[in-house]
Amino acid sequence: MSFKVLFDSKETTYDNPVTILDVVGPNREYVCATVNGRVRELTYTVDKDCEIVALTCKDRDAMRIYESSLRFLVAMAMHKIHPNFEIRFSYNVSRSVFLQILKPNTTASGLMVKELINEMNRLVEADLPLVRQIVSKEEAAKIFKEDGYEDKVKILKYRPEKTAHIYHCGDYRNYMYSRMVPSTGYIKKWIVKYYHPGMIIQYPRPEAGGEIPPFVASPTFGRTLKRAHQWGVATGCDNIVGINERIEKDGDVQFITLCEQNHNRQLCELGQMIEDEKDSIRLICIAGPSSSGKTTFANRLRIELLSRGIRPLRISMDDYYVDRDQTPLDEDGKPDFESVNALDIELFNQNLVDLIAGEEVDLPKYDFKLGKRVTGRKIKLPDDQPIIIEGIHALNELLTSSVPVYQKFKIFIAPQSQINIDNHNPMSLTDLRLLRRLVRDNQFRNASAQNTFDMWPSVRKGEFRWIYDTQEGANYVFNSFSAYELSVMKKYAMPLLEAIDPESEHWPVAERLIRMLKFFDDLPDKWVPCNSIIREFIGGSCYEDF
Repeated sequence: MSFKVLFDSKETTYDNPVTILDVVGPNREYVCATVNGRVRELTYTVDKDCEIVALTCKDRDAMRIYESSLRFLVAMAMHKIHPNFEIRFSYNVSRSVFLQILKPNTTASGLMVKELINEMNRLVEADLPLVRQIVSKEEAAKIFKEDGYEDKVKILKYRPEKTAHIYHCGDYRNYMYSRMVPSTGYIKKWIVKYYHPGMIIQYPRPEAGGEIPPFVASPTFGRTLKRAHQWGVATGCDNIVGINERIEKDGDVQFITLCEQNHNRQLCELGQMIEDEKDSIRLICIAGPSSSGKTTFANRLRIELLSRGIRPLRISMDDYYVDRDQTPLDEDGKPDFESVNALDIELFNQNLVDLIAGEEVDLPKYDFKLGKRVTGRKIKLPDDQPIIIEGIHALNELLTSSVPVYQKFKIFIAPQSQINIDNHNPMSLTDLRLLRRLVRDNQFRNASAQNTFDMWPSVRKGEFRWIYDTQEGANYVFNSFSAYELSVMKKYAMPLLEAIDPESEHWPVAERLIRMLKFFDDLPDKWVPCNSIIREFIGGSCYEDF
């Protein structure tokens, strides 16, 4: 029975099943495609009426498939040149992947980088097919054991399905928990460079128009990721298997307490740093991307400082939004609430100057129902009382230009996870925040996962434009991630994700999050402290009325 395929504004009739490659042709810029809105590999077969849209690295769904395929290529090349080396991938600075060699007392070298690049180029030139195979879990365990991937064998214990996927490329076998490109010849855009003690692998990004962005070292962010990894290794929580085993061995209460203590330790460090400079610090600025836990953190920092005899005053930046009809518009003509210009910068600076000078100030209060500011509280600041401001723009110098730099203490907060599914498959830091936001929006805003997914691209665009560049100017980066949080949030997030229609444009993201969450052991939330950052998302926070 014949069927019609619409591609590139052209409709073609076929009498027999065809692959997407048969339809879109050999263009190596194409990474994958959507078939009636669902992301498919280019080797996918169609046999009914449909519309096909080819995706490139300019598209986020395609970028993830390309990056996974690139990790497969790198792991394969390393296996060819150094078969006895175990390697671990993790997400790192400049939106890149870091390759670490796990063999004791072994680091990368310039020569090793050259060997890897040469082998990768050889494999790309060979244009070897990547072929997916579905096997039983038992067969997958046997294959991974034969290939020396004990980490992949261990994670299979927590896989709920009876089958597993494996990709073959010649005699090499691996799985990256992702769809893949058809062959190695599609993986031509990448940069590999030495980055002690391992290597950095860069790849095309949609926010850079499908090109590889310039490398930015970001030492502050890099140190935070290193510290997160060190804590994960020290506690055995640098992968999902380790987290599950700690829950099983230590029990719910002890594991949650262990993770919360990491936050307590960071708060203590921060408190000491601020106390040491309390005579000069007048403004404490807290910023971070969406769902970082800024509100709970600001409350906990305030209490930490109170315990040291420091009495901070909190000011909400939300109260300085301009009237709704004055909100700047984005390039699509829609109100841009993420823009720093959505705030009354002049009034905010004037209020800060007056407060620090000891004058009495009438603070504004933003009425979100009316969409404009109304009269708020009247306050006067004692000489020894610093101001805490919290918001996505709090580290932007434009917003606090009236206060000398030496009088400001800047804190950047974000969940900095360095957890892997297995050595070759790191978990996305962005996916972690998206899960937090999905749960929070549903708990407190009666918003469906569909609504959160609809808003997320705009949120991400604002983060790249206004937030990430400010973290390198921070005095301290607070890692708000807790190793237990995905085990707790699993019961909240899974129903929301599974409710997404498989035909929805958001199903690929929902499917990816489900694929990650399913490996975590469930952890009841009754032992999560009421002042935990995690409570900001699942509910039950003692700060909800603050």
